[in-house]
Amino acid sequence: MGKLEESAVVKIGGSIFRDKDTTIEDIAFLASKGKPLIIVHGGANMVTEWMRRLGLKIDFSDGERITDRQALEVVTAVLAGLVNKEITAAILAKGARAVGLSGVDGGLIQGKVRSPEMGYLGDVVRVEPGVLSLLLEANMIPVISPVSLLKFSGEKSDPLLLNINGDAVAGEIAYAIGARKLIFLTDVEGISDKRGSLMKELSSGELMGLIDSGVAFGGMIPKLKACLRAAAKGTTCIITNGKRPHALLDWVEGEGSGTVIKGEAVGRLEEH
Repeated sequence: MGKLEESAVVKIGGSIFRDKDTTIEDIAFLASKGKPLIIVHGGANMVTEWMRRLGLKIDFSDGERITDRQALEVVTAVLAGLVNKEITAAILAKGARAVGLSGVDGGLIQGKVRSPEMGYLGDVVRVEPGVLSLLLEANMIPVISPVSLLKFSGEKSDPLLLNINGDAVAGEIAYAIGARKLIFLTDVEGISDKRGSLMKELSSGELMGLIDSGVAFGGMIPKLKACLRAAAKGTTCIITNGKRPHALLDWVEGEGSGTVIKGEAVGRLEEH
């Protein structure tokens, strides 16, 4: 088994990193032990903050950003620039080897526009993991911004960049490489039922039920869809509170708190 298949894909939100928790410390420690990690990050709140500073219109639909040309420029500057380099620098400062990149680099994440109404917000069509393999074999940690390559739709006058949800990017990478684990470090304990009780373990079928019934909503839905996608390749998926001390370390080396979705063959899930 190569390093791609042995790896854990870790999605961290901008709020988790900015809270100065133990995530970066855990990443550096795991790297020192030879654990292959692929980091995908978000940063939607920072994008919104910068758009407000610039006086730009901020629009969302079903929790996802309507991305016109100006919004795309800010998304690219903030996520592929500021946030990506802050996280990469923090990992380097802890003594680990990291390389910051986006979905554009090496054609890693190639996508299409979802709909004209959403502007340059898109969906993943293809993952080209060659650059990830090279970095992992060189014992480096890829730190990936979800800004991606517009490849499969659009007009000649359109930009070649695309805003894709970071949760979806993490799920598609995990699916493409058959990762061992997909870990979402969030600001909640995991998935809760209607009574607010933590659901510690779920099947893919149960996840689909949560989406269809409306129990899961907002920002949790892209995470659940990403877990469904990755679980179809046998990846174990975890949704956990990244603010809990050493949450990442616990899940890479053993078991922590949160919700686990065991990998199983569930087929393709485009209808969801």
